Formats: sequence, C-alpha cells, structure tokens
Amino acid sequence: MPQWKNIFKNSIWKHLGIVIGASILFLIAVFLFLKIYTQHGQGRPVPDFTGLTEQQLQHLIRNNDLRYTIIDSVHTDFAPRGVVLEQTPRAGEKVKKNRRIFFTINSWTDEQIIVPNLRDNSLRNAQVMLESYGLNLGNLIYIPSEFTNMVLGQHFEGKPVEPGTLVRKGSSIDLLVGRGLSNETTAVPRLTGLTLDAARKAAQNVYLNLGATIYADTIVTAMDSLKAFVWRQSPPASEGFVLNLGASIDVWLTIDTELHPDTLRKREAERALFEQENPEAAEEAGSAFEEELF
Repeated sequence: MPQWKNIFKNSIWKHLGIVIGASILFLIAVFLFLKIYTQHGQGRPVPDFTGLTEQQLQHLIRNNDLRYTIIDSVHTDFAPRGVVLEQTPRAGEKVKKNRRIFFTINSWTDEQIIVPNLRDNSLRNAQVMLESYGLNLGNLIYIPSEFTNMVLGQHFEGKPVEPGTLVRKGSSIDLLVGRGLSNETTAVPRLTGLTLDAARKAAQNVYLNLGATIYADTIVTAMDSLKAFVWRQSPPASEGFVLNLGASIDVWLTIDTELHPDTLRKREAERALFEQENPEAAEEAGSAFEEELF
C-alpha cells in the first residue's frame, strides 16, 4: 500500500477521534451548566398559603424567593373575606427560586344575585324561585285584585325592584300579592316555641307577616338570637281568631327555657295532677302556687 494512503488513513481516524472526544466533552459541559443554571434537585417546598390574606402572604413570598399572582376570586361564607382558598402549585410541592404561585381568594365583596321576574307567578312559585336564587321572601303586601295569591309586584328595601337588578345574596324581596275582591281572612297560626325564621315561614304559609320582634334582655349575642324562640305572640293563636291576608303578628323572643311551651305544658300538667291528688293543699297554696308557675 502506498505511504500516502497510510498517512491519509491515520489522519482520518485521528481527526475523527478528536471530533468525537470534543463532542463528548462539550455535551458533558452543557449538562453540567444546565444543572447548575436550573438548580436541578435544589427546589424548596411551597409553603401553605391557604387562609392568609394578600398582606399576610407577602412575607412568606419574599422569604422563599417566590412571586405570586391572584388569578381569581370566588365567594364562600365558610372563610374570612380576602383569604387564599386555593394555590397552584399546591403546598409541599418543590419549586425553584422565583417560581410564580397562583392564588384564588375569597371575594372581599358580598356575592351579588340577579333579582328574578316574580310577577304573574303564584305566591308558592315565587317563593320557590326566590329560594333557588339565594334570596329570601320578605313581607307580603296584599292588595285588592281579582287574582288571588298572584304576585303583582316586587319590592326591595321599600322600593319597586326590576328583574335583573343585582342585590346582595340573602336579601329579602317583598311581594305585592292579590287578595281577591273580598276581605279574605286566615286563622292565626301558633308561633310559640318556634325560632324567628321558623315563625316567619309559618306566618307566610298562611299569608301573614311578622310585625314587631321584641327580644328579651338576656339575648345579647348572635348565638343567643339563633337559639331564641317565640314565647308570646299578639294576636294569640286562639280558636276562631282570624286576620286579613297580609296582616302582621307581633312576637316576643327569649332563651329562657322556663317560658318554652313544652315546659309550661309540663308544669300545667303537674299542677293539675297536684290539685287532683291534693285538693285541700292546692286550695290553700292558691296564689303562691300560681306565682311559682307563672
């Protein structure tokens, strides 16, 4: 074989080896650089931001070299206003420096509800519609009309409200309802022993309203108000006592269980049994026993 061929052959393999070796070194250098640049395996766990307001979470963000963006706000009654409800990435996941965390917070404002069109509906249908929209049935205002128990108008805070108007969720909508062309009446329901909400619904079921609401001095907290029950009403639920549709019943509320109707009935039964078994002692006790009971 000619000498120049050997030289050419050796030169090709030599250069090829150099190219391959240089390529391997270059790839190793690139991988090392990327590992250092991206801090591979050096991520830190994401803190749990749920329950924090934007002002409170900023300290954690800075301390962990992170960034954040509030991407959405929703409304829930089960968390304070303005706190984080959800985060992405989730708490505990490892992220690198300067990673952006996305938050969904509880809205600062009350949830707004569109008032539906209740006109020309029956009172029952209107009540169901209000409940489905997250609204409450307010006062029933009966007016003369040939259409009995049909909704003829709707009011909010004493003024007419048009369908499509935004109001706070849980607001009460008053309804103008037809009562026919006669002075129709309804029996007074027994409200004693019921909570305020239950009493209001019981009155509305027979087309009446609650009037004055008088709380006992012992009711001082919101929890007391929720536990309070009607111990007296005016007019009373006497047999034969009726009111015109749309009339009001005044109620007195207390948390004193001694005034609950069940307790009073039990004590009345004990009193009757005592008088039956001890007629002479009952007569002598007289007013003293009466004062103890009432």
